[in-house]
Amino acid sequence: MFVSRWIIWLSVVVAAAALALSVAHPSRGSGAEHRHVVRAGETLWQIAEANYAGDVRAAIWRIQERNGLATSTIQPGETLVLPP
Repeated sequence: MFVSRWIIWLSVVVAAAALALSVAHPSRGSGAEHRHVVRAGETLWQIAEANYAGDVRAAIWRIQERNGLATSTIQPGETLVLPP
């Protein structure tokens, strides 16, 4: 009985680890583009500041260029592609 509980516990741990790894996002340094869903009250400045190092204005320009934005106006629920 102890062995079967141990096997069940181990199976649950392995399944949880597999699930966690399958939904993990690649690191910011991977060079891949990331998607960001705009939340209410969020600005391009905040998004750029949270996702890029260095000059925030340059990051905003990159986000605008990648997403074809003519202005810095964004709407809640909008999905932005964040370039590497």
